[in-house]
Amino acid sequence: MGSWPVMRLAGRFPLLLLLQYWLLIVGLVAGKVTYDQKAIVINGHRRILISGSIHYPRSVPEMWPDLIQKAKDGGLDVIQTYVFWNGHEPSPGKYQFEGRYDLVRFIKLVKQAGLYVNLRIGPYVCAEWNFGGFPVWLKYVPGIRFRTDNGPFKAAMQRFTEKIVSMMKSEGLFEWQGGPIILSQIENEYGPLEYNGGSPARSYANWAAKMAVGLNTGVPWLMCKEDDAPDPVINTCNGFYCDYFSPNKAYKPTMWTEAWSGWFTAFGSPVPHRPVEDLAFAVARFIQKGGSFVNYYMYHGGTNFGRTAGGPFIATSYDYDAPIDEYGLLRQPKWGHLRDLHKAIKQCEPALISGGPTVIALGNYEQAHVFKSSGGACAAFLANFHSTGYTKVTFNGLHYDLPPWSISILPDCKTAVFNTARVSSPIAQAKMSWAGEFDWKSYNEETSSDDDRSFTKVGLVEQLNMTWDSTDYLWYTTYVDIHPGEEFLKSGQNPTLTVMSAGHSLHIFVNGQPAGTVYGSIESPKLTFSRGVKLWAGSNKISILSVAVGLPNGGEHFETWNVGVLGPVVLNGLNEGRRDLSWQKWTYSIGLKGEHLGIHSLNGISTVEWRGASPKQPLTWYKAFFNAPAGNDPLALDMGTMGKGQVWINGQSIGRYWPAYKAQGSCGGCSYAGTFGEKKCQSNCGEASQRWYHVPRAWLNPTGNLIVIFEEWGGNPAGISMVRRTLGR
Repeated sequence: MGSWPVMRLAGRFPLLLLLQYWLLIVGLVAGKVTYDQKAIVINGHRRILISGSIHYPRSVPEMWPDLIQKAKDGGLDVIQTYVFWNGHEPSPGKYQFEGRYDLVRFIKLVKQAGLYVNLRIGPYVCAEWNFGGFPVWLKYVPGIRFRTDNGPFKAAMQRFTEKIVSMMKSEGLFEWQGGPIILSQIENEYGPLEYNGGSPARSYANWAAKMAVGLNTGVPWLMCKEDDAPDPVINTCNGFYCDYFSPNKAYKPTMWTEAWSGWFTAFGSPVPHRPVEDLAFAVARFIQKGGSFVNYYMYHGGTNFGRTAGGPFIATSYDYDAPIDEYGLLRQPKWGHLRDLHKAIKQCEPALISGGPTVIALGNYEQAHVFKSSGGACAAFLANFHSTGYTKVTFNGLHYDLPPWSISILPDCKTAVFNTARVSSPIAQAKMSWAGEFDWKSYNEETSSDDDRSFTKVGLVEQLNMTWDSTDYLWYTTYVDIHPGEEFLKSGQNPTLTVMSAGHSLHIFVNGQPAGTVYGSIESPKLTFSRGVKLWAGSNKISILSVAVGLPNGGEHFETWNVGVLGPVVLNGLNEGRRDLSWQKWTYSIGLKGEHLGIHSLNGISTVEWRGASPKQPLTWYKAFFNAPAGNDPLALDMGTMGKGQVWINGQSIGRYWPAYKAQGSCGGCSYAGTFGEKKCQSNCGEASQRWYHVPRAWLNPTGNLIVIFEEWGGNPAGISMVRRTLGR
């Protein structure tokens, strides 16, 4: 019977296709991923799975093997990643799967390390990533509405999802094919939008689930933060704590797809930190309540290279206070303490997979959760939920000391091998050491949009409609005629120019001279410029450089959100009183002249004349050549003396920098005990939200490297240096 298909097909197909067919048959028999009420079941075995998020575009391929190995050494079973649509399909139908976007290579490296993959296709990802992972061209598909029961959106979403699934199948990457992918996710944190969106939103969620399941991946599909996830899709939890969570059906396992290891950093905001004692406590609480899958978001956060940071105002660093830091180094004691937690949980696995716990009260704030198997395995979790009080409990006739806000794990119901609040891993202090400086040349960007790239329209235009996010920058220029009889010319009382913008930052120039800069914040990206400006009799040129700082990555129908100068733009203090400039003729120019000439690259630097460095000048380009520092330590740029702008090395974009935007917030003491929130434990108040910017060594040559900086505000490049990141105990 088994040889019949082979015999029938042998005469029709080449040997290679025959072999592929046979391997498919074998794979379908040998590999299978399912689930039951307790856990994910892989090839007939329930598994307690520890996972960690590592996003392939937020590091470089040369870093991937080391990151994956450190995750494995830290006790992980699974690597979880999003799939970034805008990185893979930058224009309709034209795909990119190379370099940092080589998804197949990344997954094969995970397999090579002996780990599984949870592939979160989305394709909406949020992730503090530009436009939530959607390509900007999607916004301009006729009739589209994001993430609802909308035909154009569903068609585009389905095409991309099918593209990714087909690629995974063709590369043999699903578990039934011998690959590492055991789980897939469709959509992302849709529950709140469904709640507000009513019937169209519910229809869309049902469609997305049905579409995904119909792709026959052979592995379970997940929907996180989606209580209405239709069968057979598993709904999962995201948050700082998920011990309260239960799936929407009793026959689904309890899964935590995002255990937030820290929080993201925004320009102008303090840097968040999450104590490892609290993170370990949260994970142990989830496991003791019957949870069987935990994923750390993030396990390695990495870097928002280029213009991939969303928000707006999300910083270039996506370190996330993760167990592996932005540079690929172990963050201790977080990495080591979690590794020890994972060892203790794995020792309990035979009991954990056998059924739910028996809960025993040991005091007002103390409990024991006991798991037993029919084979005699026994594991216990002893918890003290009090946020300040130490306690001693008696369990099975033995005494145990429990610090506040902690859980002790007993894999044999006797011996406490781990307590979430007792950290034995060494503390590693990160150090930034000088590794070189630069000899700068400069070129001043023109403050005019009157060139062969410019065009004129009546009235103000929305920025994204013009740029399609090909650049952060859009020039708005108009002219104002001032009559010689204006009173302010005699009194010296300058008229007030008011410019209202949807965000995110503006530089105003009047007759080529700087008149001021304003910017928004992550809480309020909209802004208003209102200052006195010096005008003369005759024609006056008003130029506005509108600057985006990342597109929104979430919210209801964020495709409708605007960027740029939408007005009104008015002059007050003239003889006529108020003059509205909004509906005048405006001349527009997309991007900077330096961008257009490509002066951030070796091919483009010779297209302009460079001079000696002119520090503290706004809208200035700087360039220098340098040799790579010796050794293998990770590298960064110390940009602490600069204002705001972007930086490239050998044509590769390091990202946006903004050290002049000082962090505003509350930075005080930090106790691990008690409920954690993203503003509980913060640093850098009154300082730069981000001072150092990761430079991947893989982007450097031994000698002759080019660094180019575009400075908007007028920082001092003399203070920029290359630094090494090292760890000391």
